Amino acid sequence: MGYRYIGAKTKISNEIISEISKIVPSGGKIADIMCGTGVISLELRKKGYEVIASDVMYQACHITKVKVLLQQAPPFNGAKKYFSKKGQLLLTGYSGYEAIIQALNNLHPFKGYFWREFSPEGKPKNGSAPRRYFTAENAQKIDSARAFIKKLKEENAITNIEYSLLVHDLIFAVNDVANIAGTYGHYLSKFVERAKQLIRFTPTKFENGGITEGHKIFQGHAEELVINMQADLCYIDPPYIKRQYGANYHILETIAKGDEPTAEGKSGLRPWRDEYSDFCSKVKIRSAFEKIFNGMKCKNFLISYSSDGLLSKKQLMELFEKFGTVIVKEFSHKRFKSRNEDADENVTEYLFFLKKTNS
Repeated sequence: MGYRYIGAKTKISNEIISEISKIVPSGGKIADIMCGTGVISLELRKKGYEVIASDVMYQACHITKVKVLLQQAPPFNGAKKYFSKKGQLLLTGYSGYEAIIQALNNLHPFKGYFWREFSPEGKPKNGSAPRRYFTAENAQKIDSARAFIKKLKEENAITNIEYSLLVHDLIFAVNDVANIAGTYGHYLSKFVERAKQLIRFTPTKFENGGITEGHKIFQGHAEELVINMQADLCYIDPPYIKRQYGANYHILETIAKGDEPTAEGKSGLRPWRDEYSDFCSKVKIRSAFEKIFNGMKCKNFLISYSSDGLLSKKQLMELFEKFGTVIVKEFSHKRFKSRNEDADENVTEYLFFLKKTNS
């Protein structure tokens, strides 16, 4: 089903890049400080911009690293040497990356953390009823894949970008067989056909264009990171509703972090308060914007926001105009639905251009 991410800008990325190009020509430095799945960062790289990307979510950082920093598969030379020393040969006739993908598909499943916490055969540590995020077989395959990738990292058999690539591939493979409606806030009561399929790892298709050198990706809260950033333009795509990404994508965040956190409550949520976003709070959102505008060495800001958001167009204009001149454009596109919500099919996307005049 692909990676359905709340607020992803895939449908209007062309409009956003077009507006950026009117302000900063190709070759300039653009900050994408809430990069999500890296849709805009990738397009910026392909258009010849230098990209500084960041996100509070670890999964977003792994995904964006792969999109922005890679135009072809890395060699996995260290992994080939590692297996050779152990007397284990990777499949011949494949590149190092393709051989690793085949190795992931051929791993023997075992009953680990995911089997215990997220499959119907498991017994959650907190005493909750078994959860049905994955079939027992897929949960065991996920456990074996996590252990395999972790071992390669611990043995220094893969580079940092190779590690991010394998985590990226595991995230997408897991998402394809997850028994959910769209996000991971809760699992479905019965397994849908998609979730019954055996998990498969497939090589990532890389996109060419621009350069891969000079780009930087950081993990953390944008309000804190921007203090050390300088760019010709800062693109901001904040969360716009109360739903926290840390809760909605908790399982993928566990994949990204490679840990085994306490699975809390009936849904098995990981502790996520460290990834809490003030942009999901009607009380704190104004202060969060102000910290970015005041803290970053940048005069040009382009802000995406939805008509479904916590603040209205008028409220945002009043806030942004405290810092400079503001122009707003509007685009209509289909809304994200994780369930069959009784709501209009289309939503309006606002694109605010703030030319900061106040220091």
